[in-house]
Amino acid sequence: MKITSLVGKSGTGKSFQAIGLCTERGIDYIIDDGLFIGHGTVLAGRSAKRQATKVGAIKTALFTDEEHRSEVAAKIAEEGPEALLIVGTSDRMVAQIAERLGLPPPQERIDIESITTADERRIAGYRRHELGQHIIPAPTLEVKRAFSGYFLHPIRVLRDMQRGRGAATERSVVRPTFSYFGKFSISDKAIRDIVEVSARPIRAVESVDSVFVSKRPDGIVLDMQLICRAGDTLLGVARTFQNAAKQNVEDMTSMNVLAANVRITDLVWEDAG
Repeated sequence: MKITSLVGKSGTGKSFQAIGLCTERGIDYIIDDGLFIGHGTVLAGRSAKRQATKVGAIKTALFTDEEHRSEVAAKIAEEGPEALLIVGTSDRMVAQIAERLGLPPPQERIDIESITTADERRIAGYRRHELGQHIIPAPTLEVKRAFSGYFLHPIRVLRDMQRGRGAATERSVVRPTFSYFGKFSISDKAIRDIVEVSARPIRAVESVDSVFVSKRPDGIVLDMQLICRAGDTLLGVARTFQNAAKQNVEDMTSMNVLAANVRITDLVWEDAG
């Protein structure tokens, strides 16, 4: 197995550049911030960016927890990659990760400054230190479940390939739990307001009677009750509202809506006269 390291200071754009580097060099697997990523899929591990403190994040990135380490090491052995990229802030960090996971030392070292410009690193630093944005080198659908409600959105990059053809890759932007910007939370009232607004364009919905929000580690469950106008197909009305509420809550909060349950509790009969 050939191990390549990508090394650079925090906030210099390593995770953003990792996918493009792997594409150019034919590397299908990445170790970054506690995650084992292969072929654009999070295969094992837990993200350092979900830890409650900066110290906890560092420990996770170094695989100091035995259960975490064993899970990732076993998955690497199962996949049997021919080449793997380890992303780290220093040569020492990369060496520690490789040793913890039972991997050979890196045979090739790439400095982030050798593959980026000063402007690219400046922009990366601004996103990290001023906006609190961190990149995970995997598509949003792969990491969304673990980052419910943490400003997660994709960055799609089109890279030039041979003969004028291009290949699109996707990274995910998150705001870590340990961000110095402060604790982030979304109130139940804000979610209820989004649900009520979602009903307004639907003529057959008279009003949203109630919205109950059940929060879980990987997302939320919505239990919604409607008062509808008689005369429309109620199943169709419920499905239209269900889809609109789920989509709007996910778009506006970045939370995973695990279930959106709709119950029609009453009907309003329009006055024919």
